[in-house]
Amino acid sequence: MDEKVDVIIVGAGLAGCAAALQLAREGLEVVLVERGPYAGSKNLSGGVLYGRVLEQLIPEYWRMAPVERAITREVVTFLGEDTAFNMDFRNPRLAESHNAYSVLRGKFDRWLADQCEEAGVMLVTGIKVERVLVRDGKAVGILAGEDEMLADVVILADGANSFLAEQLGLRPRFDTAHLAVGVKELIGLPRETIEERFNLSGDEGAAYGLVGYATRGVAGGGFLYTNRESISIGVVMHLDEVIEHGIKPAEVIEDFLAHPCIEPLIRGGKLLEYGAHLVPEGGLAMLPKLSMAGLLVTGDAAGLSVNNGFVVRGMDLAIASGMLAAQTVLQAREKNDFGEEAMRHYNQRMEESFVLKDMRTYAGAPAFMKNPRLYHQYPQFLSRLMSGIYQHDGQPKAHLYTLALHSLKESGLSVLDVARDGWKGVRSL
Repeated sequence: MDEKVDVIIVGAGLAGCAAALQLAREGLEVVLVERGPYAGSKNLSGGVLYGRVLEQLIPEYWRMAPVERAITREVVTFLGEDTAFNMDFRNPRLAESHNAYSVLRGKFDRWLADQCEEAGVMLVTGIKVERVLVRDGKAVGILAGEDEMLADVVILADGANSFLAEQLGLRPRFDTAHLAVGVKELIGLPRETIEERFNLSGDEGAAYGLVGYATRGVAGGGFLYTNRESISIGVVMHLDEVIEHGIKPAEVIEDFLAHPCIEPLIRGGKLLEYGAHLVPEGGLAMLPKLSMAGLLVTGDAAGLSVNNGFVVRGMDLAIASGMLAAQTVLQAREKNDFGEEAMRHYNQRMEESFVLKDMRTYAGAPAFMKNPRLYHQYPQFLSRLMSGIYQHDGQPKAHLYTLALHSLKESGLSVLDVARDGWKGVRSL
């Protein structure tokens, strides 16, 4: 490409597509560069999209988009060696408010990229960007193979291990403590089977977050999301601990799927998809420099994620960051000024939005979620306590307080441990 365009966006995920769509609607010439053969080809299985922010970009998107099920049931599970303790919340009204949907990223991202092309975005797939072109301290385009592409602004939306942001010095080489490795499977099951096993009706869906034996006690957790005719299931483990303990993620997910409380949920299913990828888990600690002259960083490339133990969010943060990046570009274009100060308005917009406000609210969550007791002692304690409550052997029952203290001791916990962890949890979450 010899001529200069208005904006080049690297990465056709949610952040990149959100920025591209908003800019194209305003008449800008936008090139969206994707390394995979199509948008979403590298986004495995699925997850939960909290889509209120997307509705600002595409009103009533759920009527057109390939969403799977409206999440009306949220379950947090402490998984023991052969037991499970569930905190199960259901609210059918969540479907009426279109709060969240399970999605298959391969389908959803491809649909969103189609919306971009219909708006006039030039989508270029199968292209690896080698580096960002910088002249006089300003990003002016990209180098892809031997081809230079020039633009007024470059937006990076190239994922959690953004080497382009690293090359530019916007962030240090990634820290394994700030990343997790996710291993996912997509398991096909008939719609009727899913609704029967998870007690769902119509398009209702369930989302599970599991801690404990799901990851062999390593910081992280398991997840399970119901789709229309499939289950997205897998584990996410902090990369530093995977390396430290020499754990093989492929073996962990197989153990997880064979767990006596998990296997019945997927029994008889057909493996449709399998893969692994990196996930940002560092919170504010891995936030890079978000802008420089002629360039903005969005989505996973900016480390945008929230995991507070109850909810894992990243998609809505990515979409919002893409939209805020687009607003910044539009403002800069009005003044024909794409310098460092003009791009810094993106930082301010991010600070004022729910994106960084939520990340600051849960700034302590990443450290709290690495507490080893969450993955060892607490699942054991809950298993022993509930077994003691429900087992009846003809002997006099102990008072619940006595039973709880005995279960704590057997699990290697003290009342002081619980008090400290409870206080830290309240402050962090």
